[in-house]
Amino acid sequence: MNPRDADTLKPLASKYIWWKSPEEAMAMPERVIAQVMNLGDHADIQSLAKQLGDEVLRKVLTHAQAGEFNERSWTYWHYRLGLSNAEQVPVMPHRSLD
Repeated sequence: MNPRDADTLKPLASKYIWWKSPEEAMAMPERVIAQVMNLGDHADIQSLAKQLGDEVLRKVLTHAQAGEFNERSWTYWHYRLGLSNAEQVPVMPHRSLD
């Protein structure tokens, strides 16, 4: 991650990963991005997309862990990023108890 990306993410880290310090949250920038994609308000999402670009958002979405996205956000981002149409969204990641 370049310093410009860190400058974009640090304020979002404190807002969307409130249970950790911004420095702790920034140790996993993909988690910060996923949290904003899942819970972010319109302004934060637009800023994130503008600063990081769709390719970074696609990478975060395609490597998402179980529980990082709710169904609505999962569907929206697949459609918004051109990864699927609204009727053919991939199955969300899930944890296996095996």
